Amino acid sequence: RGFLMHGTDCQKICSAEGFPDEKSRREFFVKVIFLQFLFLHFAFLRIVCYTIFIRLSKTCQDRGNLFGSLYVKERGETVMKNIITISREFGSGGRTIGKKVAEQLGIPCYDAEIIQEMVKETGFTPEYVKEAGEYTPGSFLSSAFSNRLFGPTNEDILWEHQYKVITKLAQKGPCVIVGRCADYILQDKADCLKVFIHADIDFRAQRIVEVYGEREQSPEERLRDKDKRRAAYHRFYTDMKWGYAQNYHLTLNSGVLGIDQCVKIIASLY
Repeated sequence: RGFLMHGTDCQKICSAEGFPDEKSRREFFVKVIFLQFLFLHFAFLRIVCYTIFIRLSKTCQDRGNLFGSLYVKERGETVMKNIITISREFGSGGRTIGKKVAEQLGIPCYDAEIIQEMVKETGFTPEYVKEAGEYTPGSFLSSAFSNRLFGPTNEDILWEHQYKVITKLAQKGPCVIVGRCADYILQDKADCLKVFIHADIDFRAQRIVEVYGEREQSPEERLRDKDKRRAAYHRFYTDMKWGYAQNYHLTLNSGVLGIDQCVKIIASLY
């Protein structure tokens, strides 16, 4: 009942009238503070341990299940060939470039298809999968500590299914996969060309207004917010720095080169 007291009870306890003397009152509050400290300390340790567990599970080569079951390649298995992964800054045209590259090469481009498969497997709405499957709700730290006190979050569940879906799609044959950490997921499973598309903020701001229309937020604020949350998601689930040139085979500035020229360059390297 101590945690569900009415306001009058709280006032009585917090007042000197609730105790026989001042010493008892102080001892009571010392005990309360100590118990609160123990609870917070336990909660913090549990979150840290759970986060470390996730980190360690990611280092297991060819792992597919977040909680331990692994995708272990059978001996003699043919490594998937000719997969193009497109990572991109929001508004840079990466999705459009990926679709055009696939059309030019005559191979499938997986983007919305990944979302559809994840919706079937998880039961989440397409809107939720589209957002939560690539973006954290906040910063890297909030990703690490938010709602993980009692186990995996919905984002963790989505990551597990996303890993499986992308692996299965890549096993079907040559393709282009847009976003969703496919470059990381397939790094030991496929012969990938890993591409990152970027552009300056002015180009991207103009493009998102043309493609998605005006919003309450300014285009620049939308770009910074999307990029920040996408980078945090990528860092949390892959331990890789999103957009860092050394993590990709090819980085292209679509604002300078143009969409079509980016398509030609990527297709020529296939």
